Amino acid sequence: MKKIFLLLGIFFVIGLFFHSLPSMSQEGSSEEEAEYPTEPIIFTQPLKAVLFEHKIHVEEAGLSCEDCHEEVFPMEAGSTQENEDFTMEALYNGKYCGTCHDGESAFASNTRCATCHIGVMGLKRLSGQESQTGHEGH
Repeated sequence: MKKIFLLLGIFFVIGLFFHSLPSMSQEGSSEEEAEYPTEPIIFTQPLKAVLFEHKIHVEEAGLSCEDCHEEVFPMEAGSTQENEDFTMEALYNGKYCGTCHDGESAFASNTRCATCHIGVMGLKRLSGQESQTGHEGH
């Protein structure tokens, strides 16, 4: 009888070990994915709405956190919009997004406006709100 309990105990421990292996590898991959915010940052000042996606900049452009933070942007998401000089003019002059969006490193700030500017209706679509104008089908 003691041998049966011993064998059952061994199988139980082995089962727990192998059961935990897949979750350990998933945890590792989750940590890699969580190296940057996955939710978009939506700037609503000085106008609504500008969308920023870390994924595009990190995975597609190959940037690291240090490329933009702390010199170009503070770490706190969206805090830049509190600055009085967070304007398109500042971007055109090479500040904030314009540091890279200069037409050489990346598309220029004064081109492809709808890439970043999603507007009020885009903000509503993104947040799941229905259009309040009654023009949903148009």
